[in-house]
Amino acid sequence: MRKPHLVYFADPMCSWCWGFSPVIEAISAQFGTSLPIRLIMGGLRPWTKEPMTTHDRGDIRSHWEHVHEASGQPFDLAFFDRGRFVYDTEPPSRAVVVLRRRGMATGLAALRRIHRAFYAENRDVTDTDTLAALAAELGVDAETFRSEFDSEAAGEETRGDFAIAQSAGIRGFPTLIAGEGDDNQYALVTHGFQPGARILPAVEQWFGKTEAMSSAETGQACA
Repeated sequence: MRKPHLVYFADPMCSWCWGFSPVIEAISAQFGTSLPIRLIMGGLRPWTKEPMTTHDRGDIRSHWEHVHEASGQPFDLAFFDRGRFVYDTEPPSRAVVVLRRRGMATGLAALRRIHRAFYAENRDVTDTDTLAALAAELGVDAETFRSEFDSEAAGEETRGDFAIAQSAGIRGFPTLIAGEGDDNQYALVTHGFQPGARILPAVEQWFGKTEAMSSAETGQACA
């Protein structure tokens, strides 16, 4: 991108990303198209094959409780009554990638909707039927979604997202970085959850400085 923008690395089954969701919404509401957000799927636990163990359940539940305390976001703890749940984050990540093709705003909406379905509604977002139903809620025909979701191209695009995150050295989510143009110069906004009261002023200050520098470089002159 040639203009100031943010890059958001997240995962649909990352509880701290669910906690950070209102912050991303607030950034979008405050800055709109003047500060685009590029969404990249980070790949938290893709292609997991084994069901959660008792230890896994305890560890995940502890995270959820901490996220709820820090962010106020709702969680349906009935999730932990599920038997032999496989915590594979690839299917919902692929769903976001497919829906993101309709535009980055749709991608962000898809991430937000899948987050809510998983954490607040106890729906299985590793299930294709569930993901197709959520896509339909976002205005995408369920059968069209299924066709794209099952394609090799969608798998490759999702793996491409994971590779970008890895090559950028992103090891945890949420991670938000700010870029000023095409020169690959980025500044870290946050690595991990931070409340909006901290993030929004930081983004506003950075964006203000960037806009001021841009105006100085391309300022109008009398001839």
